[in-house]
Amino acid sequence: MRLLIVEDDVVASEVMVKGLTDAGHECIAAPDGQAGLLAAKGAKFDVMIVDRMMPRLDGVAMVELLRREGDQTPVLFLSALGEINDRVAGLKAGGDDYLVKPYAFAELSARVEALARRRETGSVQTLLRVGDLEMDLIGREVRRQGKEIDLQPREFQLLEFLMRNAGQSVTRTMLLEKVWEYHFDPQTNVIDVHISRLRSKIDKGFDRPMLQTVRGAGYRLEA
Repeated sequence: MRLLIVEDDVVASEVMVKGLTDAGHECIAAPDGQAGLLAAKGAKFDVMIVDRMMPRLDGVAMVELLRREGDQTPVLFLSALGEINDRVAGLKAGGDDYLVKPYAFAELSARVEALARRRETGSVQTLLRVGDLEMDLIGREVRRQGKEIDLQPREFQLLEFLMRNAGQSVTRTMLLEKVWEYHFDPQTNVIDVHISRLRSKIDKGFDRPMLQTVRGAGYRLEA
């Protein structure tokens, strides 16, 4: 993938460039929002990683300008501002995802890859398949080996997110943001409960389990 990294912290930028380059991506770095805006207008990128608070032009203003001009490149915002209102502001400005500093590089990489896959599949995708598991997004039906699986709405959302990121570890933070949107007490065990229920529905009675727990990282759906 071709990535644009817009970050005014030189050390943080260099760490991202090295890690993502080692992962096989082509990275272009810009030191502030103005430089990032010019780079985005001058070339095509698969994903842009944009810091929120920067000199000359902040990340939110940069993305707003690009969106007004029709640029729909997926954007992952990075910020030390982690309150709900800060996240909402970034997403409303045109961001597709939001990661709070400090973060684990593995999660940054996973989110970038998820954004790229989402762009490739496009908004018209109505059927998800992972191995022998199928999800019909229009009919709201799930089947494994042809057997219909009855899921509650939140379980359906959880499985959809896991299927869209099949083969990749998804963290608890990602699930909180994308499935629950933080609308509950983060100290509860809501994720564990729903994962347990979902696992019993999609794995029980089948030869091979698909929903894996990744120790210290989160969860992964394997074909």
